[in-house]
Amino acid sequence: MEHRNFLRFFFLFFSGALALLVTWLHFPSLSDTQLLDCNLSSDSCSSHYSRFFRSKLPTFIKKNPSPTRRRDHHNDTPRHPLDPLTIHEFNQVRSILSRYPLLKSSSYIFNSITLEEPPKKLVKQWKPGDPLFPRKASVIARVNGASTVLLTVDLSTQQVTRHEVDPVSGYPTMTVEDMVGATYAPLKSFEFNRTITARGVKMADVACLPVSSGWYGKIKEEQNLRLIKVQCYSSEGTANFYMRPIEGLTVLVDMDKQEVVSISDKGRNIPIPNGIDTDYRYSVQKLRGKLDLLNPISLEQPKGPSFTIDGNLVKWANWEFHLKPDPRAGVVISQAKFRDPETSKLREVMYKGFTSELFVPYMDPTDAWYFKTYMDAGEYGFGLQAMSLDPLNDCPRHAYYMDGVLTSADGTPYVRPNMICVFESYAGDIAWRHVECPITDLQITEARPKVTLVVRMAAAVANYDYIMDWEFQTDGLIRPKVGLSGILMVKGTPYDHTNQIPPQEYLYGTLLADNLIGVIHDHYITYRLDMDIDGEPNSFVKVNLKRHQTSPEEDSPRRSYLKAVRKVAKTEKDAEIRLKLYDPSEFHVINPNKKTKVGNPVGYKVVPGGTAATLLDPEDPPQKRAAFTNNQIWVTPYNETEQWAGGLFVYQSQGDDTLQVWANRDREIENKDIVVWYTIGFHHIPCQEDYPIMPTVSSSFDLKPVNFFERNPIFRMPPTFEDDLPVCKPRDSSA
Repeated sequence: MEHRNFLRFFFLFFSGALALLVTWLHFPSLSDTQLLDCNLSSDSCSSHYSRFFRSKLPTFIKKNPSPTRRRDHHNDTPRHPLDPLTIHEFNQVRSILSRYPLLKSSSYIFNSITLEEPPKKLVKQWKPGDPLFPRKASVIARVNGASTVLLTVDLSTQQVTRHEVDPVSGYPTMTVEDMVGATYAPLKSFEFNRTITARGVKMADVACLPVSSGWYGKIKEEQNLRLIKVQCYSSEGTANFYMRPIEGLTVLVDMDKQEVVSISDKGRNIPIPNGIDTDYRYSVQKLRGKLDLLNPISLEQPKGPSFTIDGNLVKWANWEFHLKPDPRAGVVISQAKFRDPETSKLREVMYKGFTSELFVPYMDPTDAWYFKTYMDAGEYGFGLQAMSLDPLNDCPRHAYYMDGVLTSADGTPYVRPNMICVFESYAGDIAWRHVECPITDLQITEARPKVTLVVRMAAAVANYDYIMDWEFQTDGLIRPKVGLSGILMVKGTPYDHTNQIPPQEYLYGTLLADNLIGVIHDHYITYRLDMDIDGEPNSFVKVNLKRHQTSPEEDSPRRSYLKAVRKVAKTEKDAEIRLKLYDPSEFHVINPNKKTKVGNPVGYKVVPGGTAATLLDPEDPPQKRAAFTNNQIWVTPYNETEQWAGGLFVYQSQGDDTLQVWANRDREIENKDIVVWYTIGFHHIPCQEDYPIMPTVSSSFDLKPVNFFERNPIFRMPPTFEDDLPVCKPRDSSA
């Protein structure tokens, strides 16, 4: 009997160890690139986190060759007030905080270490060649697993100059260690291991993901705990383990203690999908048949790219702007200016623009799904999930790559290579054209190609990939754009054909393949746009198109026409916009103090693209937390503390620090320094074409000049001539 118990214990221990190893290897946030990114030559790799990276390094070098370019960031020095913290500065912060009394005698993790930007007024006064302002770091730390503190570290004085505890609900962005540690916790549970083996899954094939738990306020045993839910998959036979969910098994984990709180297992009757032909890797797909339906394509630039990048300053055509990676926002565009072709003066357009928050609610209220209402920027860190870009496929030839320097939970800096790329794009579009009709006998043909500059980042937040672009055009237009790709989050089901589904049963999605449902969900991406049109202050104007009935005095055979009715928003409530197809409007940000020669106020307009509006109940807890999606456009007065639409601390927040809460103050915004918020939205009803990996679907909006220039700013743009291009002979095509 004792011998049998010993064998059972040994089997469980061995299975748990295997599962632990496999979970490490499969956890998406710890990509091969991340494991290579630690600065191995420095003492910054001394943490347990980095020792783990070292131990896995040989394995991952074989799987993922080094990127095409590498930079040594150890000697980086800031040259602009908005430049991100350097490796040296991160290490300074760690050293200073190691001596700080609160942390010296406590256990702690750093959820975030970023540059504390100097006041906007000072940055706008700074000129190249001026000394930099004192460099400061903003630090968010969890202390003793019980409290969250905000610290400011002044690197010039080597002192902590701010220490406060934020009073609002919620926890800071998770660290990678939080997420990885949460996936280990179930492996220590006998009940979890028993359930896995009872489902017929080998422990060696288990891959688990940490799923943010949201906030629902009614479960007493979950109060005052920082919680996460863990769900698992079988990776047997495919790298696309997302297509093989162990449905209904959800483990609730205390993130601070890394302990299992409870296990829910309500899917024992649901088979694990077979995952046949779901592996998306080229090395696997090329074995299945001919794939060369398209010849390679590339944008050739015989004189090289037209842009220059000096540190973090980008110059292209008439544009200049500051660009930096950010662990939460991903990409931050600052001080975007346009050189006026008439006066050659640099004119301000936008002080700062970035992705403020993402909200992804799934539309399934059942036990294993109701909590899947992600806030990807505030919970997971959009920049932390930005993976290295793939040259020639993510970005074309001649792209410039910018690395990101991020930190682990102990403050150790590490490099994410190729986090951002910058390139010129030409898709055959036309910037402007005119051809005279033959009846004029003028024989004029004039056309100009449209070339754009693209800044790109791609974040892989577990299954979904977000391709985030900022496009700059020669005519002064800025186009933020979102592309959705990656892999659906799917649900297991006993059905393998629609004719098996009882009429009274609702699947909460679409049957995609044998035993797989693609669950309906939404995506909302909210941008914070600090517009400074020709400086500040600015005003927000709604230009409404109204039908006007002709009067007898107008003496016209027409019965109606449209009038543009302008209304300047006095307060925040005046500027809350819900888009309506049959109430067309333009939305202008103007500088009422600067006018064109003919008297129009200079401005830019927000041009909405294809978007979606939330249909959730405003009192539904996820929607209260994501109340920033209640409108497509908001305008608030500038406040440097109001950066994140879902609040500073989003994880398990209760909706008491959102854009909606701020705007409810109804502050004055006319002729003020104002911030515009815009939300791109997608309703996604999955279809079979989204399986097993999604073709990219995109949406965007424009920031377009409106009376900003005296005339068309690309009026004098030259055409392209045959002699400008290299002579390339294509390979003969076969009939």
